[in-house]
Amino acid sequence: MVARLLLLRAWPRGPAVGPGSLCRPLSSGSGSREYLQRSIVPTMHFQDSLPRLPIPKLEDTMKRYLCAQKPLLDDDQFRKTEQHCKSFENGIGKELHKQLVARDKRNRHTSYISDPWFDMYLTARDSIVLNFNPFVAFNPDPKSEYNDQLTRATNMTISAVRFLKTLRAGLLEPEVFHLNPAKSDTDTFKRLIRFVPSSLSWYGAYLVNAYPLDMSQYFRLFNSTRLPRRTRDVLVTDEKARHLLVLRKGHFYVFDVLDHDGNIVSASEIQAHLKYILSDNSPAPEFPLAYLTTENRDVWAELRQKLVSEGNEETLRKVDSAVFCLCLDDFPIEGLVHLSHSMLHGDGTNRWYDKSFNLIIAKDGTAALHFEHAWGDGVAVLRFLNEVFKDSTQAPAISPQNQPARTDSSAAVQKLTFKLSDALKTGISTAKERFDAIVKTLTIDFIQFHRGGKEFLKKQRLSPDSVAQLAFQMAFLRQYGQTVATYESCSTAAFKHGRTETIRPASIFTKRCSEAFVREPSQHSVGELQQMMAECSKYHGQLTREAAMGQGFDRHLFALRYLAAAKGTALPELYLDPAYGQINHNILSTSTLSSPAVNVGGFAPVVPDGFGIGCCCCPAYFPNPHKELSNIKFAVFMVDRPGAYWTSGFEFSYEPVTKHLQCIISVPLTVHINPPARLLSCLHLSFTQ
Repeated sequence: MVARLLLLRAWPRGPAVGPGSLCRPLSSGSGSREYLQRSIVPTMHFQDSLPRLPIPKLEDTMKRYLCAQKPLLDDDQFRKTEQHCKSFENGIGKELHKQLVARDKRNRHTSYISDPWFDMYLTARDSIVLNFNPFVAFNPDPKSEYNDQLTRATNMTISAVRFLKTLRAGLLEPEVFHLNPAKSDTDTFKRLIRFVPSSLSWYGAYLVNAYPLDMSQYFRLFNSTRLPRRTRDVLVTDEKARHLLVLRKGHFYVFDVLDHDGNIVSASEIQAHLKYILSDNSPAPEFPLAYLTTENRDVWAELRQKLVSEGNEETLRKVDSAVFCLCLDDFPIEGLVHLSHSMLHGDGTNRWYDKSFNLIIAKDGTAALHFEHAWGDGVAVLRFLNEVFKDSTQAPAISPQNQPARTDSSAAVQKLTFKLSDALKTGISTAKERFDAIVKTLTIDFIQFHRGGKEFLKKQRLSPDSVAQLAFQMAFLRQYGQTVATYESCSTAAFKHGRTETIRPASIFTKRCSEAFVREPSQHSVGELQQMMAECSKYHGQLTREAAMGQGFDRHLFALRYLAAAKGTALPELYLDPAYGQINHNILSTSTLSSPAVNVGGFAPVVPDGFGIGCCCCPAYFPNPHKELSNIKFAVFMVDRPGAYWTSGFEFSYEPVTKHLQCIISVPLTVHINPPARLLSCLHLSFTQ
């Protein structure tokens, strides 16, 4: 049951906004202005006693690996892979596993996957744009007048800095998943658990079915950036810096959002400074520096060194150490496709992709987080997003009627300038050409189901996630006639320094069910089809539980391979098997979000012939007496492929699945598609999640 919410999704603490509330209390007093909340349980109270991420038994990993390979291979291929697994399990794999366990015992402060996973991200030399960085878009503020760009930018900036202060003061509520909130999510429990020593506190929570989650990544949210280096990048954090970085039309501005005593600068002053920046009529720079962060990491590392040599070291330090990067775009958003292109990659001039996150706010107030992925995963980002949305909408720092402070913003705001040699100008121009070429290959499409949603599926005792994954399999089978490697991310934040594990949604159950729906629907009764769906849901639930509990196979095999490479051992035959390459060529890469604060999220495909699919199960934004009609959005990110109409195939896959269920309660299904996907030519694009 814990696993159900450990997919890459948000854990909202109650409604992120109070629907129907007609008035807005504004923050007042130093206490409420400085902090989001004052938790009586210290933020990191459970961190020391979190359980350690288990290393699965090697024989279990081999069994799970073979189960995942079964629907992807023919009989001859499967027998060969089975033999490779036996040889690995009884030979070099056994020795590597023994070494991995021994290393893990020597490093009890962390998890066995933490260092290899950091290395995986930081040694990758591809551009982080499209290949790594995802985005998550906020819902609009329920009161339209608060979506004014200046008003929303001011309120979100204040809320973000409140989050920073609350986190660093240890006053942020610990991240806890409550199985029985009536017992554990109470003031009584909190008053008791705060007196339990940190070395034992997790066990106290466990006794009342509460599961604290790892929060070790949170400190990287602020004042952090990824610096390019030859062969391996580094993550740096400077918590002493007090300034905000603002990008607009390719120009860089900084001003303090914290004063010398660590207090938040008044909202009216921040409003004044942002208004000053928005009024700057300077034309866009001829050579926008931000393009360099879109480059190959080795190329960017060399160009950055040239920047330093030209006398830009102090200016770069201000960029790198800023609390975060606020991007103010000069255009409104026109639909979900335009939103996704803008927030996932933009035009390359108005983002600093290396920052831990960019808070992007368009001309019409549409807002999103674009984040660098090496430092952390969705748990920290989505908690931050939820809290910022809740605070900025329920307790906004300013109203649209507020006037900016009468202050000299020309003195407080520093516009950064960079000294650019001819070599740097050439590097920027080359980076722009490469960036423009790669983003042109990306096609984005949306399917939005207004009915047959999350609550409806739960009533049928089916996992909404399993039904969505089944529909993905059906769609691909319908369009391409085969079952392919599929990836779904699952958080292992229930463990100390956990990252993610992979759920493998393509199974013998989804393959059998997909073939029944797509190739032989008339040969099966409604009852038989529903039984197949139930089997898919049950097995998917098992895979999810195993992954969330650290009992998948992907990270274990990854760590063993990493260990072999680190020791200079020849790569075992298992990893040279074409089947291993095939299952890690994830044509369908998927992830799920669920939060009242989230509009949509997404990421690019992970392989040239793949699809990146973001599923957003949106709770009712306003009171809805028909919860079974809750909204489900699917964002599909594709590289151009000849004749591929995958989203159209998905429409005709998800629809019959839900229709067979709806015959029970007669709820009609409405589908909106905008626009049909038309993929033109196959171009190389790589993305690793």
